[in-house]
Amino acid sequence: MPNGILLALIAYASYSGSDAVIKSLGGQFTVFEIGFFSTLFAGCFLFFTRPADERWRDFWRMKRPWAVQARAFAGIASGVLSVYAFTHIPLAEVYALIFLAPLLVTILSTVILKEKVGPWRWLAVVAGFAGVMLVVRPGFRELNLGHLAAFVNAFLAATSVILLRSLAQQEKRTSMLGVLVGYGLLFNGVGAASTAFTLPSAMQFVWLAMAGAFTAGGQFMQLLAAKYAPANRIAPTHYSQIVWAVILGALFFQEYPDWLSLVGLAVVGGSGLLTMVREEVRLGTVRWNPFSRTRL
Repeated sequence: MPNGILLALIAYASYSGSDAVIKSLGGQFTVFEIGFFSTLFAGCFLFFTRPADERWRDFWRMKRPWAVQARAFAGIASGVLSVYAFTHIPLAEVYALIFLAPLLVTILSTVILKEKVGPWRWLAVVAGFAGVMLVVRPGFRELNLGHLAAFVNAFLAATSVILLRSLAQQEKRTSMLGVLVGYGLLFNGVGAASTAFTLPSAMQFVWLAMAGAFTAGGQFMQLLAAKYAPANRIAPTHYSQIVWAVILGALFFQEYPDWLSLVGLAVVGGSGLLTMVREEVRLGTVRWNPFSRTRL
């Protein structure tokens, strides 16, 4: 297996580990407090991953500050909603809804970027939504705010990707990451201070640090993966998180998807892969950036 693909698989396993830790903290802290500490620890680890030709003290120098800040706000809202979703509904259902993001990018690209979308990509969109319906099954089981949070999260992730397309060649990585972390700490800090703040115990600090370390590790592994393999080879590894959702949900949270849910997860993953394959055929590249994860 090429080194880049292996590193990408490790990256998404690390992200899934962070999601599982966050889920385990549900009920112990507010959404804002979990978001604040996980962002804080992730930021501490990511501080050492800046590109050699960039400096953190210059992160505020931006060519398109409003677009960078809009992406940061989308990332902050995505982070809060993802924490809420992970702590209220099964991991597999969260991932099924979040993985609608590449399909929503297709829809948003026709509206915002005026791109032409062919029948294969529309087929992938329809199949993806059908897969989610098999997992969530509205009308056959009770839906709650966790499902809504996960769906809105997917929409925000898609919005972030659209913004990233126009920023990737113009802005520094330190600018996009620095603004995201800074706003994340401020927003979650204010939210935590204005709600029922609970001082974590020593063991809880360890778990919060682990959530941040897993997230930072995922970011770092993605950066390494990009050095060894092109994005269009790495992008499909994103869907390995579906497997981790089933494994971690069963091992630690007694969440056992039935056969319909497993079929739905497979359809969601397949539709996302079809979208990427068609983009590679059409443009020679994958427009869904596997390194666009905004949640910290």
